[in-house]
Parts: sequence; C-alpha cells; structure tokens
Amino acid sequence: MELKGIHHLSAITASASNNFHFYTQVLGLRLVKKTVNQDDTSVYHLFYGDERGNPGTELTFFEFPMTARNRDGVGSISSTSLRVASDEALRYWKRRFELFQVDHDDIIDRAGRLTLAFRDPEGQRLLLVSDENDSGVAGGIPWARSPVPAEHGIRGLGPIQLTVHDAEPTVRVLTELMGFRDKGRYPSTVAGQPDILVLETGEGGSGAEIHVEERKDLPRERQGRGGVHHVAFRVDNEEELRQWIERIRSARFPNSGFVDRFYFRSLYFREPNGILFELATDGPGFDTDEDILHLGESLALPPFLEPYRTQIEAGLKPLDTSNGGGDPG
Repeated sequence: MELKGIHHLSAITASASNNFHFYTQVLGLRLVKKTVNQDDTSVYHLFYGDERGNPGTELTFFEFPMTARNRDGVGSISSTSLRVASDEALRYWKRRFELFQVDHDDIIDRAGRLTLAFRDPEGQRLLLVSDENDSGVAGGIPWARSPVPAEHGIRGLGPIQLTVHDAEPTVRVLTELMGFRDKGRYPSTVAGQPDILVLETGEGGSGAEIHVEERKDLPRERQGRGGVHHVAFRVDNEEELRQWIERIRSARFPNSGFVDRFYFRSLYFREPNGILFELATDGPGFDTDEDILHLGESLALPPFLEPYRTQIEAGLKPLDTSNGGGDPG
C-alpha cells in the first residue's frame, strides 16, 4: 500500500457567494461540484478543481455563515499550496494579484521552488508554487473556460504545511504509519525557528509533499473562517482503502471507519497534534451524477440525500453558479 499524494483539502468560508467569486473569477478554478456538507446538510460544500476535478486538484469549502475568523496557531494546516506550470506563471500571478488587490508577498524560494504567498479575502494562507523544476505526481489540466490563460492556470494542490507544537509524533505517524519518506528540510521564514521538514509519498514531487513546521511559541489554533478543516491523501481504490482502515485500527487510532461520500470513499482520523487527516479513493469522481460539461451548475446531492432535496434546498441561500466560473458575465 502506498498513498499517491494529496487528494483534496477542505477549508472554511463564511460566504459561499464571495468564495465562489474569488476562487473562480480571480483564481480561475472550475467549480466542479455544488453540494452540501453530508454531516450538516444546512450548509454548502463547494468543490473547485481542474477541468474535471481530478484527484490532487480539489480545493473544497464548507460554508459556516456565522463562524468567527480563524485564529492561527499550532495543531493546524497552516498553508495550502497551489501548483502552476512555471516561474513565469508566478510573475503573471503577481501582476494579477496587484490588479485584483489580493494581499500577497514577494516571490521567494522555498525548498528549491519559487513560490508566491497570498491570502484570500477571509485570510486563508495560500501559496502558489512553480512546477518548472519539479517532477513526480503529474498536475491537472486547467479548465479551458477559465478567465486565467491556460499556460498560467492552477494545476492542482502542491505541498501542504502543518504547524505543530511538537513535530516528532506527527512525523512518526506520517513516516511509520502512512509511509511518507524524509526528503530533507529548508529554513523557516520566521527568524529563530527550526527548519521546516519535507516528507513525500508516492511518486513524490510537489503534489505529494507534506511540510512540517514546529512552533513552540504559538498558541493552539481556533478554527474559523479562513482556516482549514482537513487534508485528504490519495488512495488508489476501495479495496486498498479497506486495508488502510485495518492498518489505522491496528495502530489504535480512533477513526471514522469506512465512509461513503459517493464521489469518493473515505476514512478519517486525527494525528497526535490534533490535525484531521482523511484517506480518500481516486474514484468514482465528480461526473458520476452530472455531465462533464455542466459540473457545478446546480445543486448535486448523493442518492442517500436525494429524498430530502426539498427540505435541503429550502434551508440554503440561493447561490448562482450557472456560468460555472467561466468568463465573467
């Protein structure tokens, strides 16, 4: 068994409509599924990705309208990387961020790759990373109808950074239980702090890395809007997922057991610093219940929620996604 890389990452927003505008019209991602949180059907769950929402390209958001702003700290997923094809793409994005008044930093080197850190309107910490000198897990294909030129488009998820009070138990779970490999380290951008550890899985490369930052000077995170709920890792198929479930149980980690999310199958558990991990299968995929040309245009519900559609739709604020994030109307 080997995890193939990052599957998706799920974050928190207080406004589905504002979130949709930023991630489709500014970042140029495709909304590939407009559905609800299966554990709380009163709120939206939005999935963005490449042209098909391929595994490894999915950035998702739960909408919790009344939530307070995230208070950053340890026990958190503190940075989400998004892959672009080249160093030149980063220069394009820096100009685009200036045009759209997106809060951003300068382009700098991290772990041998050029990167551009920025924040979304709710303060989520994001990072564009260049694939120019990278190899390993392939990136996705940007959507042809994106407002961003394809050559500069976002190709999927890159390294995910975890910030923890004590790195050793988290690293042990990632390496000894989950099969990640030690790839090295690089200096923290915060003066006086330990180097950031780099771990990789599968074919390696940007789409298969976890970066672990140890910070003993920070309080524990209080999750809210602009924060990240969990990170998911790619499992090839359901048979292999069931093997992972037995492995996690044998290691005595409390876990969700097998969960059918319809678009993929999952397992959830928390690592020792309290960060929620998910293992998710590559399929069946987002075109299971919608035509590939019309993904995300209407509210999609898995079969076990379909009988409750009328009640669910009545409890949701209308969200117009009819253009799917294509050219601005």
